[in-house]
Amino acid sequence: MGNEVKEYGVDILLAPGMNIMRNPRCGRNYEYFSEDPVLAGKMAAAYIRGIQSQGIGVSLKHFAVNNQETYRNGIDVRISEQALREIYLRGFEIAVKESKPWTIMSSYNKINGILASENRWLLKDLLRDEWGYDGFVMTDWWAEENGARQIGAGNDMLMPGTQRQLREILDGIKAGIIQESDLDWCVENILRVLVKTHVFKGYPYSNQPDLKANAQVAREIAAEGMVLLENNGVLPLKKGKRIALLGVDSYDALVGGSGSGHVNRAYEVSVYEGLLNAGFRLDEEQSKIYTDYVEAEKAKQNREFFWVVPTIDELAVSQEQAEQLAQHNDLCLLTIGRMAGEGDDRRLEKGDYYLSDLEMQNLQHLCTAFHAKKKSVVVLLSMGSFVEMSSWKHLPDAILQTWLPGQEEGNAITDVLTGKVNPSGKLPFTIAARYEDYPSASNFPSSNRNPAEVEYKEGIFVGYRHFDHANITPTYPFGYGLSYTTFAYSGLKANVEGENIVVNITVKNTGKHSGKESVQLYISKSDYKELKAFAKTRLLKPGESQVLTMTVSRQDLASWDSATHRWTRNDGAYTFLIGASAADIRQQTNINIQ
Repeated sequence: MGNEVKEYGVDILLAPGMNIMRNPRCGRNYEYFSEDPVLAGKMAAAYIRGIQSQGIGVSLKHFAVNNQETYRNGIDVRISEQALREIYLRGFEIAVKESKPWTIMSSYNKINGILASENRWLLKDLLRDEWGYDGFVMTDWWAEENGARQIGAGNDMLMPGTQRQLREILDGIKAGIIQESDLDWCVENILRVLVKTHVFKGYPYSNQPDLKANAQVAREIAAEGMVLLENNGVLPLKKGKRIALLGVDSYDALVGGSGSGHVNRAYEVSVYEGLLNAGFRLDEEQSKIYTDYVEAEKAKQNREFFWVVPTIDELAVSQEQAEQLAQHNDLCLLTIGRMAGEGDDRRLEKGDYYLSDLEMQNLQHLCTAFHAKKKSVVVLLSMGSFVEMSSWKHLPDAILQTWLPGQEEGNAITDVLTGKVNPSGKLPFTIAARYEDYPSASNFPSSNRNPAEVEYKEGIFVGYRHFDHANITPTYPFGYGLSYTTFAYSGLKANVEGENIVVNITVKNTGKHSGKESVQLYISKSDYKELKAFAKTRLLKPGESQVLTMTVSRQDLASWDSATHRWTRNDGAYTFLIGASAADIRQQTNINIQ
């Protein structure tokens, strides 16, 4: 991404977004990293280091507590000091300290009654004085609040800026609300970044990034992140099988969400095309029905890049049709897709968070018909979040969460289906059995008494923390993901070395396929645990082992004390847990920390 931005003549990329996935209905979850602040912070930091290694800046966003699209331009988030610090600011803190983003974008919303873009504590006291940030801060686009107050709070650049805000700044100087020296300080912050840019240095932009090489990287990343949720042995697919490929989104590639995270691509590869590229035999009569239908429906749509475009209505599959397909094919592959993005949150209704009646009926018809012939059904979930699954996950033989995997979608999916790539992705959020099990379910996107306000009643108990604390079993836990092989964990060692605790764990491939394993380190001192580190093995051959090392600092064990307004750490025994998911702990040990 840094290479493409550089060669196209852009000096700052307005990304990454890294707000917490507080609720599965947030429209922009597809842009964000996780329900967990450590995972979000570490992933954002790696993303930023990669982009900025090309001499390109980023704009880390949206700072802060911007976890929904509904009323996003002013929703008042009522939140405790502890939850703010431990959950919603922690990821930003990690990213700022580990990757030094050139710019940061303040968010639209209010935090405890104060707009983020007018919050001097957030943008100056915390960001600059406490965290040591030295880049510049810009507002989100068209955050048309009071220009003088925004400058005084610590925004260096108002985007895109209006004549009204200019007058407010000048009037603010005359009234003594801000000083001319405040503007000088903003200019200095901006210039400090400007002198690092390629445009300042006179770089000869080629307008020709290496799109071919970058597409290959995109294909590899897409496959690496897919999560295998269910598999009764049908995957990986064997060559030579005749496949009935169903679902509109098998033919209409959903490569990304909408809004400012939209995927601008030279081309896109659908699942249909990916399977053909891999040499699979498809039921062409059935495929032609879909290709003709999708082509006709797309011609009717005005597909503007920014706003959410509804997915094309699904085609019905009768029981008779399903039986005919089962008679003439070896396997059924069904894609279920969802689109989401900026400006709107997902709806708690059939056809969005829940399968539609038609989707459920199609799935039931296909599973009944193919299973009667002792043949399999595989479901692909093409979406940036997920749908309710507890009511139907037992029906198909395999379920692969493909996400919204970019322009190489079909090729990457086929790489995983065939075993060319062994799936090694893990869920960055918890998939609950019931929507009501999420602690934010009763107050998303707002509190009942006031639609312009939302109270984060769950405090720090977001995602897996809540499920642990409340002893609720989810459909799929945080960190979950299957493989075509198996892994054994052994030899856990945790040693205190000065200000750090160094953890080693041996991971061995005990199965029959080469594969990678993502290992998670949780630490607990009470009735819930928290992710503190994670690591992924290299590609391990059957029987091969690797020792993974993860390091946490003493400060990582601290929690926020709202009474004293500072980080505190209790001395004593901490439990270090190594897991394949939040619910699959393989090794643990107690360490006394003084």
